[in-house]
Amino acid sequence: MHQPLSILKALADGNRLRVTAALMDHEELCVCQITELLQLATATVSRHMSILHNAHVVQSRKVGRWVYYRLTNEFPALLRQWLTRELAESPQLIQDRRDLATILSYDPEELCRMQKQRSHCDTHE
Repeated sequence: MHQPLSILKALADGNRLRVTAALMDHEELCVCQITELLQLATATVSRHMSILHNAHVVQSRKVGRWVYYRLTNEFPALLRQWLTRELAESPQLIQDRRDLATILSYDPEELCRMQKQRSHCDTHE
């Protein structure tokens, strides 16, 4: 019972559910892409991803300075089917799909640079 409970607790947060839904549509996403999608601080996104990782919802791989996440092979197929069906008409996730199309058009390096620039500007206002 521990594994299903861990997964359900991890998915009980709206931001983590949004990331999971995005990863159901895309093989993998970089942390900077997830950060841009959620519009949260990198540290907050890292905490969310850690919770999903500890629940065995996602796995990560590091390439240079980039960390990429994908759903684990253990992600339950029936849960995936149910989420796909239940979330299909979610206005937030429909908007997320649109936003991701734009986000994925940027190179991760460029996206990271834009985020750092925005963060720098925010601290000097």
